[in-house]
Amino acid sequence: MTDISSAGPVPASPSFGWMRARLSRTIAFGLGSGLIRPAPGTWGTLLAWALWQPLTMVLGAPLHQAIFLAAAFVVGIWACDRTGRDLGVPDHGGMVWDEMVAFWTVLWLIPDSVVSQAFGFLLFRLFDILKPPPIGHFDRRLKNGLGVMWDDMIAAFYALLVCALYWRIVAQV
Repeated sequence: MTDISSAGPVPASPSFGWMRARLSRTIAFGLGSGLIRPAPGTWGTLLAWALWQPLTMVLGAPLHQAIFLAAAFVVGIWACDRTGRDLGVPDHGGMVWDEMVAFWTVLWLIPDSVVSQAFGFLLFRLFDILKPPPIGHFDRRLKNGLGVMWDDMIAAFYALLVCALYWRIVAQV
């Protein structure tokens, strides 16, 4: 399969050059973190974690952060849909913008401490990998940019729910 644009043929395994040929690909592949093997989703989530503190400093108020997260979600729908079409694979493992936006949402809503963030990271990755219902349902059924983004948002919700239950029942924060 070849890409009908001037961005060149679709590689069997996307390269940095192929990714940077289009903004949508650079976004979908998490600025290149989705090219790292193994476990590109984990690398994308780690990049999101590393970028969160500088992002919050630039964005400032929680309202601005919320607007950024909503915009990043919408941009992700476009970027992942376009990149999926370029690849001929609707939810390629290298597309990690979905993990990044979902984990930023977790970080936005949990306490700002390394321990809380590490707990959120582990829970988010666990739910994203295991895909308990309805995550797996949406992952299998929605084969477009919204589907790519949506199943990770549900994984983020599960991570946030477990965090809240833990802090309320066990840690009593």
